Amino acid sequence: MIPLNIESRQTYRYALLHLGFRPFFLSAMLLALLSMALWMGFYHAAWRGLPANYPSLLWHAHEMIFGYGVAVAAGFLLTAIKNWTGLQTLHQKPLLGLVLLWLAARVLVFVPNLGVWLAALFDLLFLAALLVAVARPIWRVKQWQQLAFVGKIALFFPANVLFYLGLLLADSSLARLGLYIGFYLILALILNMGRRVIPFFIERGLGCPFEAKNYLWLDRLSLGLFLVFALLDSLALTHGYGWAQLSAGGLALALLLLHGIRLYGWHHPQLWRKPLLWVLFVAYVWLLVGFALKGLCLWLSLSPFLAIHAFAVGGIGMMTVGMMARVTLGHTGRDVFAPPPALNWVFFLLIATAIVRVFLPWALPNAYAHWILLAQMLWIGAFALLLWQYAPLLMKPRTDGRYG
Repeated sequence: MIPLNIESRQTYRYALLHLGFRPFFLSAMLLALLSMALWMGFYHAAWRGLPANYPSLLWHAHEMIFGYGVAVAAGFLLTAIKNWTGLQTLHQKPLLGLVLLWLAARVLVFVPNLGVWLAALFDLLFLAALLVAVARPIWRVKQWQQLAFVGKIALFFPANVLFYLGLLLADSSLARLGLYIGFYLILALILNMGRRVIPFFIERGLGCPFEAKNYLWLDRLSLGLFLVFALLDSLALTHGYGWAQLSAGGLALALLLLHGIRLYGWHHPQLWRKPLLWVLFVAYVWLLVGFALKGLCLWLSLSPFLAIHAFAVGGIGMMTVGMMARVTLGHTGRDVFAPPPALNWVFFLLIATAIVRVFLPWALPNAYAHWILLAQMLWIGAFALLLWQYAPLLMKPRTDGRYG
C-alpha cells in the first residue's frame, strides 16, 4: 500500500534541497560548463593540473559520463521515484550529503599525488549511496517493474571500478573499457526513459488528439540487440577485435531500423511548434545518426569518435537538457507549455555543437582542432544560457507553495 502524503502550502525562502532534481540538475549544468572550459585548456593550451597518471582525454570522458551523465540520472530518478512510489526520496541534509560526495569526486582529483585515489573513493561512495537512495523506496513498495533502473545504476559501480583500476594500474584498455560500459549505460538509461516519457509528453503536449504508436515486439527486440551491441562495441573500441567491430556495425544498422520505426510512430507535425517536444525528438534523431555512423564503419574508414559524439553531444546532450528543462518547469509549479523563450537558443546552440563536432571533422579534417574549439565554445554558450535561465528556478521554491 502506498502511503498518502498530505502536503501543506508554506512559504519557503530557498528550495534547493527539497527534491533531487534541484541540486543535481544545477550541479550537472555547472559541470557541463566548467569541465568543458577546463577541457579547452587541456586540449588547446596543454594546461596541467591533473595527476600524472590521469590523461586529460580520459578525464574529459569520465566527467561527461560519471560526472554530468550520472548527475542528471540521479536528479531525474530521485524525482521520478517519488512520483512512482509516493514515498519521499532524499531531501535536506541527506540529499546534501549525496551531492557533496559527487562534488568531492569532481574536485579532489586535482589534489597532487593522491588525486586518483581520493576521486575513486568518493566517486564509488557516491554511486553506492545513490544506489541505496534509488532502490530503497522501490523495494519498500515492491514496484518490481522499476528494477531496470536500479540495475543500471548498480552497474555504474563496477564500470567505475574498472576505470579507476585502469588508471592506477596504468592499463589504458581497462580504463577505457570502464568508460565505454558507463557510456552505454547512460545511453541505455536515455533509451529506457525516452521510451517511457517521450510518447507520453507528445500525447499530452500537442493540444490535439494523437496516440503515439508503440510495439511490444520492438521494445523487446531493440533492448536485447542494444545490450549485445554495447558489449561488442566496447570490446571493439578497447581491444580492437575485428570480429566485434563487424558484429557491432551490423547490429547498429538493425538498431537504426528499429529505433527509426519507433520514432516514426511518435511523430506528429504539431510537435515542431513545441520546443520541449521537438528537442526530445531531435535528440532521438541524433541517436539514429550515431547508429548510422557505427554502421557506416563497415564500409568507410571513419573515426569511432564521430559516432560516439553523435550519441554523446546530439543524443545524450540534447535529451538531458530537454528533460532537465521540462522536469524543472513541471516540478517547480510552472507551465511546461510556456518555457522561457531563450530555451530555443539553448537547443539551437546544442544542435550546432553536434553538427560541428560530428560532421565538420569528417568533411574538413585538416581543420580538426578548429572544429573542436568551435564545438567547445558552442557547448559552453548553450550551458551558460541554460544556467542563466534555470539556476534561479532550481533554487527558488515552487510557485504554488508546495514542498518539492
